[in-house]
Amino acid sequence: MTVYYDAGPVRIRSMLPEDAAVIYDTYSSYGWDPSPETFREYLTGQQDRTRLVFIAEYEGKVAGVCSLVLHPREGPFAGMGYPEITDLCVFFHMHKKGIGSLLLDAAEAEAAKISDMVYLGVGVHSGYGPAQRLYVKRGYNFDGSGVWYRGKQLGQYEPCRNDDDLLLFMAKKLH
Repeated sequence: MTVYYDAGPVRIRSMLPEDAAVIYDTYSSYGWDPSPETFREYLTGQQDRTRLVFIAEYEGKVAGVCSLVLHPREGPFAGMGYPEITDLCVFFHMHKKGIGSLLLDAAEAEAAKISDMVYLGVGVHSGYGPAQRLYVKRGYNFDGSGVWYRGKQLGQYEPCRNDDDLLLFMAKKLH
């Protein structure tokens, strides 16, 4: 296990196998439809060093998750050597404790070891409002590639659904 941050009630560490069930159960309790395979993929990616997974603990209990894909194959910067922050989520009952910022601090610090820029995709529906504001406050700027849907750039007037797969990408210089 790697510990990225440990101060006060918050610790940011790498993912352990038992975290998958906690994340799955929490997401399910929100009425979301998570795939257990997603969390197995997180662990596999962490083991083969294609992804870093950051788990936030608050007073010893899992409070959130974020990952860093080291060599993304999708999105506007795919194949350019820039890592992508994905799947930042702070559990609802843990909001307003600075956990999201600490997860981003850890992801950005690791990204800075391999690149001078990091990027992320953020959903456009209202559920992503807090994340959108956070990213702007932290210096992320829209990349100008427009809207993406289900891993592909969405053309003008193409149909889509305002779900979790409808994204705008943002980037931030790290150095």
